[in-house]
Amino acid sequence: MRDNSPDQDPASQSEEWLLAAYGRGDEAAARELMRRLTPRLFGYAMRMLRDRAEAEDVVQEAMLRLWRMAPGWVSGQAKVSTWTFRVVANLAIDRIRRHRSAPLEAAGDPADENPGAEARLLDKARLSALRQAIAELPERQAVALTLRHLEGWSNPDIAEALDIGVEAAESLTARAKRKLAEMLGHRKEELGYDS
Repeated sequence: MRDNSPDQDPASQSEEWLLAAYGRGDEAAARELMRRLTPRLFGYAMRMLRDRAEAEDVVQEAMLRLWRMAPGWVSGQAKVSTWTFRVVANLAIDRIRRHRSAPLEAAGDPADENPGAEARLLDKARLSALRQAIAELPERQAVALTLRHLEGWSNPDIAEALDIGVEAAESLTARAKRKLAEMLGHRKEELGYDS
């Protein structure tokens, strides 16, 4: 169990302690919390939005919201990381909805700076197919699937982030996996997977 006394190094503290300390004006606690959260939040936002500038904007907005509510944070109601991932997910979904009218093909694939071997091209095709298939899933299924299989979240954490029950989170993830298998099943040979 951690000793959460004020003379402890921020790096050894829990996220909840760091947020409470920031709420009291501790800038070192804020820096440590940013160091822990922003890389994972940015990776998640990038997977959802596939646009660096948009992902940066979403993470910045999520952190601003966290800082604003820090003085009133009630410990034990939610994990800080779960709360911020939920905010990022909601902000990203809002942006996706605004851009949904643009066809996926218009976005194009990012330029590959290291053109290379056949395996690299195959990986790119697989990733592109997966991204396109995830983009076609219903939004909540896409979020649940991304959190579970790309972010490594547990079903209880997904349930908390989406404000649903654990069974509902499991069901969303399972439906998303079945739908992906259905959408990509006919492309196994093309994507280099054995039957």
